[in-house]
Amino acid sequence: MGILQMEKKTKAIQIHCDDNVATLIDDLPSPGAVSILGGVGARDVIGTVSIQAGHKVALMRIAEGQPVMKFGIPIGRATRTIEPGQWVHLHNLISSHDERSGTLDLNTGVPTDSAYR
Repeated sequence: MGILQMEKKTKAIQIHCDDNVATLIDDLPSPGAVSILGGVGARDVIGTVSIQAGHKVALMRIAEGQPVMKFGIPIGRATRTIEPGQWVHLHNLISSHDERSGTLDLNTGVPTDSAYR
């Protein structure tokens, strides 16, 4: 009889119970289940795309203009509606702490609002 292998599930942590995003502590190599730890207890969300560790995944629907909550505080606002399981980053979030965040290149973080890059 073969050894039963358990599929390793990607993990993310919800830092505060009021957070509407969680931070991945493992890479999500392709769409699939993400095990959310912390916050209001363990549960899963289905990640919709590949997401690198250290990036955020939405835990619930965040309407355009609504605050994105992390650490129990608003870290920015949604620039478009974000559905549960979607990657939360520069393409759908503007920072409350960095007024230039909306001008940064999605992949490199390089400013796109000036000739000096």
